[in-house]
Amino acid sequence: QVQLVESGGGLVQPGGSLSLSCAASGFTLDYSAIGWFRQAPGKQREGVSCISSSDGTTSYADSVKGRFTISRDNAKNTVYLQMNNLKPEDTAVYYCATASACYSDFGAWGQGTQVTVSS
Repeated sequence: QVQLVESGGGLVQPGGSLSLSCAASGFTLDYSAIGWFRQAPGKQREGVSCISSSDGTTSYADSVKGRFTISRDNAKNTVYLQMNNLKPEDTAVYYCATASACYSDFGAWGQGTQVTVSS
């Protein structure tokens, strides 16, 4: 069955960095777009970044552009989210999800990984 597992979250100081991984099993990432989302307590889930399956085109929310970088390694069936210059407002549970195209028809979701940015 299709499964996604996020890892790499943790506690980091403002200005620090974390790298998140989204490992897929039960299917091949080559033909799926992968999006990263986050949800903070009391907030709606929001899209953070997405990478297409066809040409590797990436997109970012304005709030993270220039700080976060999404990438994929199809051989490892894994998508990454490098997060730099983290801010307290980045604190959330981060999820990855599959789609036929970025921000369309997201289906399989991981369980999420907690990112906490605090002094």
